[in-house]
Amino acid sequence: MIQIARIYQPAEKNGWWRVLVDRLWPRGVKKENAHVDQWMKDIAPSEALRKWFGHKPERWPEFQRRYRAELAKKKELMAELKRAEKTHGTLTLLFGAKDKEHNQAVVLLSLLKNKK
Repeated sequence: MIQIARIYQPAEKNGWWRVLVDRLWPRGVKKENAHVDQWMKDIAPSEALRKWFGHKPERWPEFQRRYRAELAKKKELMAELKRAEKTHGTLTLLFGAKDKEHNQAVVLLSLLKNKK
C-alpha cells in the first residue's frame, strides 16, 4: 500500500516506511522529530519546475505533464520506491506543501499505483 501525508502531520507509530519526496527540507521540521526513514531529494521535481509551478492550481495540469516527463527519466528511483513498498508493506510519501491536492506526492502516488 502507498499513501501520502504532509510531513507536518504527527507521525503515527505504525511501522510504515516514511519517505520525504521534497527537494528541500520542510521549514520548521526538526529532522529528529520528523520520523523520516528516507529522504529522496532526487525524485522531487527539478528546481526549475518547482519554481515555475509555484503551487498555482491553474498550472497543475501542465505541472503533472512536465513532472511525469522528468520521472520517466528516473526509473531506478521509481523502482526503489516500489521495492520499499514490497519490503515494508506500507509506504508513506511525505510532502511539505500546504495544498494536499496539488503537489508532487500526488503525481508520484498516481504513477506508483498504476505501475504494479
